[in-house]
Amino acid sequence: MSIINESQLRSFRKSTKTYNLTLNESLRGFKNESKFLKTKIFLSHKHDELEQLEGAISFLKGNGVDVYVDWLDEGMPKTTSGQTAVRIKEKIKENDKFILLATEAAINSKWCNWELGLGDAAKYINNIAILPIKKDYSDFSGNEYLEIYPHIINLENLQYYKGEYRASGTYVLFPSVNGNNKMMLLKDWLRNR
Repeated sequence: MSIINESQLRSFRKSTKTYNLTLNESLRGFKNESKFLKTKIFLSHKHDELEQLEGAISFLKGNGVDVYVDWLDEGMPKTTSGQTAVRIKEKIKENDKFILLATEAAINSKWCNWELGLGDAAKYINNIAILPIKKDYSDFSGNEYLEIYPHIINLENLQYYKGEYRASGTYVLFPSVNGNNKMMLLKDWLRNR
């Protein structure tokens, strides 16, 4: 099993047409893509981690989804207020899926933890996932409460994992409940609304 690292996120950016654009131009370009019949994802993230955000959006959009990012929402108040929280609550409920871009900074963010709690209430367990991102050459160490959520993993080769042989690919691994080791391909999870 492999957790995606920052270098892999950068490679997702390089594999898209956005590589020659600035980060802000690229992120704004995602907003203008067609949303017709696409699964909609609320992507919770730390606002100052733009490079990780762009890599994650490129990665997810490669699966044919629409990704909602709050600060690209023209309906969001210009300064953070109670209305910001109301709008975020509405958007979490409105989107089909909730994914936390779980960097160390995001895990320590009050806003990301608040959004995760809202996502838990609105989407648990079939429509929420953690996308853990570790720094290059480090181990991912998060808070224990994150273990109760499905998380996105990458299998690099054919592996015997959780009682079965699994082809290489990106999966959503559900928490083990009563010995249940449910896993599904990310693309299948994204299609189930």
